[in-house]
Amino acid sequence: MPKQKTHSGTKKRFKVTGSGKIMKQQAGMRHNLEVKSGRRKRRLNTDEQIAPANVKAIKKLLGKYSK
Repeated sequence: MPKQKTHSGTKKRFKVTGSGKIMKQQAGMRHNLEVKSGRRKRRLNTDEQIAPANVKAIKKLLGKYSK
């Protein structure tokens, strides 16, 4: 059976830390930035951990999950 390919859209959006956590960039930093406060922009600019319910599916798309 051939190897499973990594989902190219997923690999652009998520990264796996050394401890195995999956991180993503938060939404809301693309436009209308002059309306948002500096405090809000600093908070949105940090990476966020994925919700536990989605970890299995994302790891499968990244090719990191084994049965």
